[in-house]
Formats: sequence, C-alpha cells, structure tokens
Amino acid sequence: MSQTPENIDALINLMARLPGLGPRSARRAVLHLIKKRGQLLKPLAQIMTIVGDTARECLTCGNIGTSDICGICQNEKRNVNQICVVEDVADLWAMERSGVFKGRYHVLGGTLSALDDIGPDELRIPKLRDRITTESITEVILALGATIDGQTTAHYIADELYGVKVTTLAQGVPVGGELDYLDDGTIAAALNARKAL
Repeated sequence: MSQTPENIDALINLMARLPGLGPRSARRAVLHLIKKRGQLLKPLAQIMTIVGDTARECLTCGNIGTSDICGICQNEKRNVNQICVVEDVADLWAMERSGVFKGRYHVLGGTLSALDDIGPDELRIPKLRDRITTESITEVILALGATIDGQTTAHYIADELYGVKVTTLAQGVPVGGELDYLDDGTIAAALNARKAL
C-alpha cells in the first residue's frame, strides 16, 4: 500500500506520462512543486487551466496558438510563397527560434510509418496538397528528421507535389563539429552535400 496520499499519487502518475519523465523524476518534480506551492504549484495550475481552455490548433498550418489562425499565418510580412514542412509543432518552434526562416509552415503531425499504420491520410499531407493548389506557393522546404520515417515521408511528399520547387534542409557537419566525433552517416551526408567555396 502506498504511503503517498491518493491525490498526490494521481499527480505523480500523470506527470510520469510526460515525455522525459519517468516515475522517479515525476515524484521529485511533484515534491518540488509542493515545497514551492506558492511560487510554482498554484501558478502552474492556473496557467494550465488557461492553456487548456484557450490553446487550439491553427486551421491553416497546424501550429498551436490561441486563435483559429496562428500569428505566423496571419503575419502579412511573412513570405507567402514558401512553406516549410515540419513533423510537429516542436520542430516549427525550433525553426522560429533560429529566426532564419521568414515563410509559412505546415505541421504534418508525425511521419509515415508502416509499423504504426500511419499513412498519408493520418497526417496532414492532403491539407498540404490543398494549400499548394490554393495558395501562391513556389517552394516547399521539407524540414523532416534524418530518420528512416522522416526520409520516407520526405520522398513521398516530393513525389506527390507537382508544379512547385521541393527542397530539403542540408545535412552534414554541424557548426563547430569535429570530424573525429561524427558518425559515418553524417560524414557521408556532408560529403554528398558539399558545395564550392
């Protein structure tokens, strides 16, 4: 029988379902929240309620915001001719943190996976096709992971899109990377994507 009160145990079990947290990490996090009840636990509970009530998926791109059309899609200063296709919202946010891409996005909601029975209709690929035909898109940038599923998805999308330039992110040696510490696949990708100086 657990010595932990039932409601605290329930909170620990819910926290343990979060990515990166197991039962032990969740227990430590909950104990810390309880100790810092005024500074952390109560404000966290309040903001979680607000986010739970207001967060929604953008009807155009799939980003998370507080209105039906996200701020990126509404921003008239963005390049409306480019769409960057990403696997999930975390990838979109990472691209935005870099501050380099000034176009619009399309969140797939995952990658194709025969093992998990995820096909094009389970992702937002049909919506991407619709956007290509209805918007003034001239380039689709595939910013998908260098995993087997990510590359399979990228090839599938590239084969599906007509009349638009399809590009992908360069892969290879990271800035500040040393060859001795890189795996063979990364070195091969960097060599194949070489460019003139």
